[in-house]
Amino acid sequence: MIHPLSERRESGGDGFAPAAEIEAMDGTPKQVEGYFSSTLPVDVVVYLVIAVLVLFVWQISRLELFQAGDNTGYWLGVAGGTMMVLLFSYPLRKHFKFTRKWGSMKVWFVLHMVLGIAGPVLILLHSTFQVGSLNAAVALYSMLAVAFSGVVGRFIYARVNRGLHGEKANLSDLRTRAGLEEEDARERLAFAPEVSARLLAFEQFELKSDVGWVTYTRQVFWLPLQQWLAYRRCVKALHVPLRALAAREQWSSRQALKQERHYRMLVLQYLNAVTRVAQFTAYERWFSLWHVAHIPFVYLMVSCAVVHVIAVHAY
Repeated sequence: MIHPLSERRESGGDGFAPAAEIEAMDGTPKQVEGYFSSTLPVDVVVYLVIAVLVLFVWQISRLELFQAGDNTGYWLGVAGGTMMVLLFSYPLRKHFKFTRKWGSMKVWFVLHMVLGIAGPVLILLHSTFQVGSLNAAVALYSMLAVAFSGVVGRFIYARVNRGLHGEKANLSDLRTRAGLEEEDARERLAFAPEVSARLLAFEQFELKSDVGWVTYTRQVFWLPLQQWLAYRRCVKALHVPLRALAAREQWSSRQALKQERHYRMLVLQYLNAVTRVAQFTAYERWFSLWHVAHIPFVYLMVSCAVVHVIAVHAY
């Protein structure tokens, strides 16, 4: 699999695809797009599902069909608590040798995510969004903190690994696949020197930034906006050289439109690749920090849950 920036076409010295190639070109190399494309659409779907579930549970609780202490509420709490306990099967499968024959890590990770959503939702339903004691309040809020932390961790995890449950990526592999080479950019976009210069400036600035938490924070939260602005400027700068190229090559309107889409995709994939490489170390650092913060919340949740269960059955 080769990134479009490292894939060399046998074109003329102008760096554009030959006319015979235009008809078959859709401008979206699927392998590359899958490797460097954003996981944001999937993230949005997951968060929308969580929001809808919480809203649905809240609406059910408003009907006052049961209370936390009656039979229905009790067993909802048992079901949710059991799911939260089963969450620990994933780290068990991940870290202990005797569990390696217990199935694929992909399946366990998906199960971990499903339990991490369903468990808190059932416990929210069990509580009817009310707390009757200090211990119940601490147990509920610590669980919500763990659930929220898990959602954040999932967001970061998907950006440190290839896909949601793929193997861990590494920086050198990303650089190789991205093909971030200055001569490639000049070759492919030689007909548009302003675009080439903008892309190279974006790459050099991001990949040579100082190491530190200020840089990591900027690359995670601010870089996507910088990427979008760079893309809009490059697209604008493409108009004039593309029109000149179309006139020189005598392209039809259909051919010119396909080439414009192709070069827009080329610019977008280039910027995506630079951003992916630049953000990789930042997300690794944030994931390490997340892990340090997540574990204490888990211990607090387990402790409070145990005390809550004992208190419920004792009194």
